[in-house]
Amino acid sequence: MSAELKEKLGDDEVQEQPSTPTLAPEHTFPEGGTRGWLVVLGCFCVMFFTFGYVNAFGVYEEYYAETFLSNESASNIAWIGSIQSFFQFSAGTISGPITDRYGPRIIIWTCSTIYVVSLMLTSLCREYYQFMLCQGVLGGLMNGLVYTPAVSIIGHYFHRRRAIAMAIASSGSSLGGVIFPIMLTRMLYHTSIGFGWSVRVVGFMVIGLALTASLTIAPRIAPRHGTLLLPRAFKNPSYSFQVAGMFFVFLGFMTPMFYLPTYSRQHGMGRDISFYTLAILNGTSLFGRLLSGHFAPFLGRFNLLIFSSAVASILVFSWIRIKSSAAIIVFAALYGFPSGAIVALMPTALALVAPEPNQIGTYIGMALGFYSIASLVGTPITGALISHYGGYDQAFIFSGVVLIFGAFLLTCARFCFAKKGEIAV
Repeated sequence: MSAELKEKLGDDEVQEQPSTPTLAPEHTFPEGGTRGWLVVLGCFCVMFFTFGYVNAFGVYEEYYAETFLSNESASNIAWIGSIQSFFQFSAGTISGPITDRYGPRIIIWTCSTIYVVSLMLTSLCREYYQFMLCQGVLGGLMNGLVYTPAVSIIGHYFHRRRAIAMAIASSGSSLGGVIFPIMLTRMLYHTSIGFGWSVRVVGFMVIGLALTASLTIAPRIAPRHGTLLLPRAFKNPSYSFQVAGMFFVFLGFMTPMFYLPTYSRQHGMGRDISFYTLAILNGTSLFGRLLSGHFAPFLGRFNLLIFSSAVASILVFSWIRIKSSAAIIVFAALYGFPSGAIVALMPTALALVAPEPNQIGTYIGMALGFYSIASLVGTPITGALISHYGGYDQAFIFSGVVLIFGAFLLTCARFCFAKKGEIAV
């Protein structure tokens, strides 16, 4: 856009011009450097204590059902994790635009501190409403406010290598998803420190991770001006189809993370190994993230995102016939690959359609607002199906159907974005 046209329209109107899939030629990216890789390190730490911690909710689900919340249904307990996931995503609607306009540090410093407070408060909880407020609402909200700035700032330093940088950063959630379930299982069931100190130990670990993130995540691109949100982004069909597709993916995506330990116990698996299925799933998701980041420049981010969603759907459908302990472990290991790829590729695919680097946070934040609704209702729906039918088949069918429909909508987004004859998109 010419300088004369910018002056004529003004800043606000310029920011709301329809999105185009190409970056302005004047933008260059260091594709790394000391500052760039320090940002990746900081984002790795954020992913570790946000997504990694949420991925361990299956341990809490089982523990609450056996102790404090034994009178509550599986669906009611799942609402705690769903509320946490809802705020983790919906908070991006606020923190993404704020990051684009004012930078990430004011959010990361403040909200990571309150996040630690929420963990310490959770360690004191004993009643359902207390867990809902401290772990679900406050923890989820602070979790989400920290997550989006960290993810969006990577787009300031990387373009061609953005997929692999995001894959490395998002591997933090895989590592957290391995360590947190094992830590909690060992502390809750094999030590005498009890629930309170088990959660406090997690809080102390988060303090170190949050401090590292606060010191390393810094913006490179000047902040944008204009309106807080960019609603005209939805006039870009590639963005709209992508948001709709990932909405349905997230509607069924979290089912194994919530119910795999309980399902394993009901099919004869011991308590410890049932909890370790989450660690196995998150461990293999590390390879899904790294491999998707490596191959994305050659095979296309949209292509891999569609493929991963379809594979996740097939695996969830196959879960219906998986009964033995060995088969459940294999399922957990296999599901980690597409689930890891989905988490790694989701923000990079959204960033791909943002016309300016200082709009990436807003594009991701607006999308996360919709994904939060899917995270809010997805696992309670599957929990209600489990309670109503007294089994898991209907829940697995629901999750598989919405995953494959999400893959279809992502395919529509891919063809809207791709230039004529372009294959690796």
